[in-house]
Amino acid sequence: MNKIIDTISGWVLGFASLLIVVALAFWWGQATSVQSATLGAIATSMAAIAIASHSKMKTYGFAAWVVCFVFVALLYPAPFLQFGPIKGVDILSYLIQIAMFGMGATLTSSDFVRVFRMPKAVALGFGLQFSCMPILGWSIATLLRLPPEIAVGVILVGSCPGGVSSNVVTYLAKGNVALSVTITACTTLASPIMTPFMMYLLAGKSVPIDYFGMFWNICFTVIAPVAAGLIVNALLSKSKWAVESAPRYLAILSMIAICLICGIIAANSAEEIRRVGVVLLTAVLLHNSIGFLGGYFGGKIAGLNEADSRTIAIEVGLQNGGLAAALATNVLKSPAAAIAPAIFAPIMNVTGSMLAAWWSRSVDEPVSP
Repeated sequence: MNKIIDTISGWVLGFASLLIVVALAFWWGQATSVQSATLGAIATSMAAIAIASHSKMKTYGFAAWVVCFVFVALLYPAPFLQFGPIKGVDILSYLIQIAMFGMGATLTSSDFVRVFRMPKAVALGFGLQFSCMPILGWSIATLLRLPPEIAVGVILVGSCPGGVSSNVVTYLAKGNVALSVTITACTTLASPIMTPFMMYLLAGKSVPIDYFGMFWNICFTVIAPVAAGLIVNALLSKSKWAVESAPRYLAILSMIAICLICGIIAANSAEEIRRVGVVLLTAVLLHNSIGFLGGYFGGKIAGLNEADSRTIAIEVGLQNGGLAAALATNVLKSPAAAIAPAIFAPIMNVTGSMLAAWWSRSVDEPVSP
């Protein structure tokens, strides 16, 4: 049965890929009609379903759906533009809160106790997250001479904590999931202080940085839902259903929220993405890939084992693009600064999934306790 499903999925994916190329060619040439946009949206959805159904490609399922939502939003933005009166800002914040609540509901007190059990690895991941990525974003934006507000968006992505999907990607890559969860939790809880601080240092000359406005926005958007998730987890910890089924449903809820976040950002930034797409795509790929490399080799230089080095790479390379987009629109009041997160979010999930699939085929060292 699996062979039949894989064969059908392969044919559907091949056919859908051709349609997507045609639709994107029309879109990039600013000749997108309703018919070609609809066709592209259907083809992208078909491709995502085919990938998620294929036994050897389903690890790319989440990335495929993120890309699907972004492509549909670019080709057929009208439905996504209905979310909220101000370019989707209102619903965007709520969706980020849903995703962060899902992450918080999977955390326990032991995730924070691990800081003392593996201090070197946690400190390295934390340090690289809030030093390597912000400085790298500033360096790439300067090197490529990006427009000021676009450059601010790249720096903002680098200054945000680890992405919600990093824990899933770490699992697929045969990394240290416990370490991943701990680093994500620590960088997320520190983000109200560290993100505004890095933005003030690296982007303060380009745009006014409201430090306390950004601080309170992150607390409301990230810390409050994570704390609520922790409380819910503690209250339901004795329930058999909660232990066995809740994580799966919460993960699905978080993934749906992330897909909608990426779609809304892409729809509201479609024209800007078309205008600066190639240069910004280059910047995002450099930022993301160098982050992976810096995290991995940073772990190796520090003497960490293979599993922990992979985990550091993923934690450093994957950023919370949804939070960056919300800060750009809510605090910086700059839709242009949200363009970099709009591209970074789907790209990082695709590259992260590809890296995880490659690593999953290799023999790794035992995961440290």
